[in-house]
Amino acid sequence: MKFSFATFGRLAAAAALSALAFGANAQKTQLTVYTALETDQLKAYKEGFEKANPNIEITWVRDSTGIITAKLLAEKNNPKADVVMGVAATSMAIFDTEGMLVPYAPAGLNRIAAQYRDPKNPPAWVGMDVWGATICFNTVEAAKRNIPKPETWRDLTKPVYKGQIVMPHPASSGTGFFDVSAWLQLWGEAEGWKYMDGLHENIAQYMHSGSRPCAAVAAGEYVVGISFEYRANREKARGAPIDLVFPKEGLGWDLEAIGIHKGTKNMAAAQKLLDWSISDEAMGLYAANFAIVAVPGLSKPLPNVPADYASRLVKNDFAWAAKNRDRILAEWGKRYESKAAPK
Repeated sequence: MKFSFATFGRLAAAAALSALAFGANAQKTQLTVYTALETDQLKAYKEGFEKANPNIEITWVRDSTGIITAKLLAEKNNPKADVVMGVAATSMAIFDTEGMLVPYAPAGLNRIAAQYRDPKNPPAWVGMDVWGATICFNTVEAAKRNIPKPETWRDLTKPVYKGQIVMPHPASSGTGFFDVSAWLQLWGEAEGWKYMDGLHENIAQYMHSGSRPCAAVAAGEYVVGISFEYRANREKARGAPIDLVFPKEGLGWDLEAIGIHKGTKNMAAAQKLLDWSISDEAMGLYAANFAIVAVPGLSKPLPNVPADYASRLVKNDFAWAAKNRDRILAEWGKRYESKAAPK
């Protein structure tokens, strides 16, 4: 086959462009980010950050809060994560105690409300948004079974709900854990465990996800699902016949938070992700999903979430929950593991 000088020139130019493109891509810093963020949130957050930082590319490692927490603790002496993002503050407090986080004050830290960040200066972690307990109630299935809408947590111990309630497993799910720790803090340990004994009688299954109970209720598999407001709002927006219930006694909650993992070899890129994570742009993305974000004044009303949502959150002692997490989960497992969903 014969090539003209013109053809050779075009091929050489194309090869040069390809090499330049490869080189540009190869120069991108690959940032490994461990997360418990919802799968349908990851794309928007990744695109927002990478647009602002085109020389950095996020690689997500995603699972439920309990599983990600266990994975990070197992990897403590051989860390693989650069950043931990969208993981419960109670888990971040454990990582901090274990010496697994690098303190860093991201740009604009003074904008973060004091209750939504690690109190140390510089902080080991900073909050992104609040996610809190919400009951999903299938109105169609309830009408078929003549089951009333609950108004309180204690309503869920009534015999009419037997076999019709699903909730997250607290060892797998951050939502499940903040439910359990909230009930113990709300009523004291003796009364809290007594309440969960009664609730257990009506539980059909403990699921390994904070979202799954609401999704199951939205699909008509059960009548009542203990979940959180983001998933409840999403299911209702898709047309599911569910109402959102916010029990009157108070709502368990936690913070989605972010911190730099000790041992990262990409410190500058990790710091850029933390800077971006508390920017107005990032808070705007969180506010599309959650009623409360960590920068006061940037929260926005969400459909189906009451305007006084913040005042309904229980007083949550993150330090106590983190310190007692293993003990609480061990006791919970002894009492209720028999109804855990298969993994």
